[in-house]
Amino acid sequence: MRNQAKRLLALVSSSLAILALAVGPTAAAPTPTPPADVRAPLAIGDQPGLVPTKQDSLLPPEFQPQPVYFRTNEKPGTIIINTDERFLYLVQGDSRAIRYGVGVGRDGFQWSGLLKISRKQEWPDWRPPPEMIQRQPYLPRFMAGGEGNPLGARALYLGDTVYRIHGTNQPQTIGHALSSGCFRMVNDDVIDLYARVPVGTKVIVQQRAKL
Repeated sequence: MRNQAKRLLALVSSSLAILALAVGPTAAAPTPTPPADVRAPLAIGDQPGLVPTKQDSLLPPEFQPQPVYFRTNEKPGTIIINTDERFLYLVQGDSRAIRYGVGVGRDGFQWSGLLKISRKQEWPDWRPPPEMIQRQPYLPRFMAGGEGNPLGARALYLGDTVYRIHGTNQPQTIGHALSSGCFRMVNDDVIDLYARVPVGTKVIVQQRAKL
C-alpha cells in the first residue's frame, strides 16, 4: 500500500513538471498603447529653418480671410486685433471688415494698446531681440529672409516696439497663443494684408481685462 502511494505521488509530480514545461512562464499582460494624437504638437518656440508645405498652410474655415459684419467707429483702413478671439480685422466701412486668423502672444506676452505701422518689409531678415535670445539661447542671432524664416513673407512693424504683424513658417500656430507678443499670419494672408495697408496705418490691439 505504501509503495502504491509512492508510485502515485511520483506520477503526479512528473505530470506537473511536464505541464509546467509546456505552459512556460506566465506572460505579462500587454500595456495598452494610447491612441496617437492626429494633431501635430504645437511648438512654443520659434523654429528657424522649418519650411511649411501648402497642406500645412490650409487653415480651418473660421481662420480663413472673409468679409464679416463688424461694428466700429474706427475709420476704414484701421487694423483691430482681438487677442482673445485670435482675429485681425481690417475695417472696410459700412459695418464691414475683412477678418483674418492670427496667432497671438502666449500667457505673459499678451498686450494691448494703440500703435501705427512704422515700416513694411518683404521677406524680412530676422534678428531675435536679446530678451528672446535669453529665453531661447539656441536661436540664431541673424537669419536672412526666406521660406524658413520665422517672420515669413512680410512684416508690418508696430511703432518703435519689437512687435510686428508678420508671416510665419509655423502655420499650425494660427489661432493659438504661442508667440512672444507678435501677431502671426499665414504667408498668403500677410501678403494680402501688406498690399492693402500703408505705413502709418492705425493698429488697435484689444485684450480682455482680467477679473
